[in-house]
Amino acid sequence: MTSNEPAAHDAVVLAGGGARRLGGADKPGVRVGGRALLDRVLGACADARATVVVADPRPTARPVRWTREDPPGAGPVAALDAGLRHVTADEVLVLSADLPFLAPDVLRRLLTALRSGGAEGVLLTDADGRDQPLVAAYRAAALRRELAVLTAAHGGLTGLPLRRLTAGLDLARVPDPVGSFDCDTWDDIATARARIREHDHVLDEWISAVKDELGVDLDVDTGVLLDLARDAAHGVARPAAPLTTFLVGYAAARTGGGSEAVAEAARKAAALALRWAQEAEQEAEEQAGQEPGTDKAAGNGGPGPDAG
Repeated sequence: MTSNEPAAHDAVVLAGGGARRLGGADKPGVRVGGRALLDRVLGACADARATVVVADPRPTARPVRWTREDPPGAGPVAALDAGLRHVTADEVLVLSADLPFLAPDVLRRLLTALRSGGAEGVLLTDADGRDQPLVAAYRAAALRRELAVLTAAHGGLTGLPLRRLTAGLDLARVPDPVGSFDCDTWDDIATARARIREHDHVLDEWISAVKDELGVDLDVDTGVLLDLARDAAHGVARPAAPLTTFLVGYAAARTGGGSEAVAEAARKAAALALRWAQEAEQEAEEQAGQEPGTDKAAGNGGPGPDAG
């Protein structure tokens, strides 16, 4: 690792709870915006060097390591202990699997705060100012220290609440009512689904869902592609918009892919759409300057192709 590279971190995602307030439903598999809640969280922490999910294995959008607390259902402290046994980084994200609006920039903010301060953990607080210890970045050594203290004091970790663990840590807090929003009830699920379909969020959510579904891990300038689609629709024909963006993606893939390849292909296609539109405008201007009934090929009354 060079001085310009960020320190490695790992992630532990707790996904094995009973979801009693959801009637025992499979909460990590509940879909919000077309994606399982667990996949949404895994997408947010994709920068982690290693990601461990504490739950029974299931298909996920990205590969992870699976483990389980012993016994299963022993609670969040026991689950965290099980997850920590499989990580090696000095810093670890600890996340629940029911965070529909968790985003990579939120986790980067937590890690930056942890690295720049002296706290042993940095966690989000929700809209009511309550601590959310399962949306946090911790120093792994501090977590292991407190887990050992609890194990010695209680003879094990089964059934212990997380506040017993966090009470022994020096914590800093970052307010974030959106990133900390979790889905404990069906009303929470309905709220999350409604928010995702709001105008300000729907496009980003859709693009993220499509990338997950297709296994595409590529950040591109969607504004460039939207501008291209608009130019193709207005300057050529409406059906040209989706076909043109498809061809841009195909062309980028043929040249090795990557965001720069997409940008270059989009630039070329946008220039072509502009030339196409300019020709149509010139044609319209020429037509407007003709006398009614004038042969188009003659061009403003000039000799046609059959003139002698």
